[in-house]
Amino acid sequence: MLGKRLSETRKEKGFSAQQMADMLDITIGAYRFYENGKARPTLDKLVRIADILEVTTDYLLCREEKEE
Repeated sequence: MLGKRLSETRKEKGFSAQQMADMLDITIGAYRFYENGKARPTLDKLVRIADILEVTTDYLLCREEKEE
């Protein structure tokens, strides 16, 4: 679920996968693994992703519904 929520939110915010990878200082392949569910970001990366996308970590982890 994290990967799907991450992909949807990234697209809603208008970021490309490459832009996200660049902002996170990781490769595009590593970022795509997050979206494809093949890898999970570290806690530090998850917090950074949430900050970039202006959502909570709970939202990304599907612990809460759409951000207000």
